[in-house]
Amino acid sequence: MRVVMLGLDAAGKTTILYKLHIGEVLSTVPTIGFNVEKVQYKNVMFTVWDVGGQEKLRPLWRHYFNNTDGLIYVVDSLDRERIGKAKQEFQEIIKDPFMLNSIILVFANKQDMIDCVGVPIGNMGEDGCTVTIVRVGDFWSNLGDGYEENWKLNEREICV
Repeated sequence: MRVVMLGLDAAGKTTILYKLHIGEVLSTVPTIGFNVEKVQYKNVMFTVWDVGGQEKLRPLWRHYFNNTDGLIYVVDSLDRERIGKAKQEFQEIIKDPFMLNSIILVFANKQDMIDCVGVPIGNMGEDGCTVTIVRVGDFWSNLGDGYEENWKLNEREICV
């Protein structure tokens, strides 16, 4: 299963990728280009493409959509100034013809931080598309609480 992980810069995509891949929170640097890792959850193997979220890289996101089975869109719940921009970028992604049949999961990241935007973050989806917004916070701490409950792309279809 091919999954693309997108979101604005500094949303936490690479941290999430490596938490899923090796089970640890690593110190990361901004992604220029992409990271790709194979992630296994139960009996399903995912190839996860973590694509840089800087403004200059966002027009390139569409090149990763072809043959994509799932989208993990990461929103920085602390970045109140760019929540609207995150929503706008997300809505552009899900309108793309290559993404119409993809499973969609939105991670509201950094929910364990003081002053984060509460869940759900408005209405991220478009008419006809149900988007599951997952609260992600304490589960990215070193304890990893909530990991199993939140990584369930193989068990149910999220976007209909």
